[in-house]
Amino acid sequence: MLELININQLDKFKLDSGDLFKGININEDDYKTFGELYFSFINFQSIKAWKRHTKMHMNLFVPVGDVKFVFFCERSLNFREIEIGENNYNRISVPPTIWFGFKGLSKGKNLVVNFASIVHSDNEVEKLNIKNDKIKYDWSNS
Repeated sequence: MLELININQLDKFKLDSGDLFKGININEDDYKTFGELYFSFINFQSIKAWKRHTKMHMNLFVPVGDVKFVFFCERSLNFREIEIGENNYNRISVPPTIWFGFKGLSKGKNLVVNFASIVHSDNEVEKLNIKNDKIKYDWSNS
């Protein structure tokens, strides 16, 4: 299941007036539909975990700071770690049903952007506390 997560390197343009970061366009394979765009700041060394969407396809970007994402497949009990940010600017495309969490790595601001395929609904997201009996992950290694 974790092999269904795509990582796409994105264009970033240095401009005198301010940098331009590309995101996603309608002609890309990872574009499903558009439901909602939302932003989540995460502080340095803070962790937001664990969530799993049952219907939403996520396209995740980090245009400010650096963030470590951890994905967990309940079937295989495997983890996949991916770090993206200003200096490693990529889009992570995540299908539904994969558990995930993330951690802020930069001392300044860390901004996660999700270009989501549907509007967020509490009815289609599952949540677990960071310490739980299902997902055993050591966040102290980063």
